[in-house]
Amino acid sequence: MYDAFSEDYDRFVNWDNRLAAEMPFILNQLQQLGDKSSLRILDAACGTGMHVIALAREGIQAAGADLSPQMIARARQNAADAGVAARFEAVGFGGLAEVFGAEAWDALLCLGNSLPHALTPSDLMAALRDFAACLRPGGLLLVQNRNFDRVMARRERWMEPQAHRSGENETLFIRFYDFAPDGLIDFYILTLRRAGNAEWSQTVTATRLRPLQQRELLQALDIASFHSPCSYGSLAGDEFDSAASGNLVIVARK
Repeated sequence: MYDAFSEDYDRFVNWDNRLAAEMPFILNQLQQLGDKSSLRILDAACGTGMHVIALAREGIQAAGADLSPQMIARARQNAADAGVAARFEAVGFGGLAEVFGAEAWDALLCLGNSLPHALTPSDLMAALRDFAACLRPGGLLLVQNRNFDRVMARRERWMEPQAHRSGENETLFIRFYDFAPDGLIDFYILTLRRAGNAEWSQTVTATRLRPLQQRELLQALDIASFHSPCSYGSLAGDEFDSAASGNLVIVARK
C-alpha cells in the first residue's frame, strides 16, 4: 500500500498544521531526557520523514526508518529540499536494532498509527522488543495509534475526508475500515483526482491493521520491559478517554 501511496502522502497530510500541533508535546517529552543538542532520536515508522526533519531543525540528531522503500526515497528528498542532514533506511519493525544499533538511541517514536501494522501478538512483541533493544537504559518510547477502544466499541468505519488543491488540480482522500471476521481491520484509502472541471479519476489502496487497544498495548509494553507508561488522547497532550479520544498516545521508559 505505502509504496503506491508515497507520491500522495505529503498531499494527504497538512504538515504545517500537524507539526504545529504535535511538536510542542514531542519536544516537551524529549526535554526530560537532557539537552536536545545531545539527543539521538529514531523515528521507527517515519513515512516521508517530516517529524525527523522537524527534530533536526531543533538541533536534535534524528534518523528515520520505514518499511516502504518509496517512502524512504521521499523522506531523503524532503530532507535534501529542507537542507537537513538525516539518515533514512528502509527497514521495518524487528530489524531496527540491527540496522541502527543497540542501545544507541535516547528516544524512539512510532507515530501515525503504525504499530497496528503488527498483525499478531507475536509480531507486536517482536516490534516492542526491537524498540527496547534500540533504546539506551532509561530511554523513552512514544507511540501514537488511533484509539481503537472507541473504534471497536462504536464500529466506526469512516474517517474525516482530507483534501488538497494545487492550482486546478484537486485531490480528495476518503478513508474507511472494513471489520474482518478474524478480528483484523481492512483499511482503505480512496483517492479521487481531477483537473479543473474534468471527470474524477479514482484509485484505491488497502492494507490490514490489528485494532490494538489500550489494555493489550500496556500489557505488551510491560512484558517488553517498558515501565511508567502514561496515556494521552492526542499528541497535544490531552487526557485519554477510551470512549471519546481520537488517538491513544503512550509514553513509556525502558
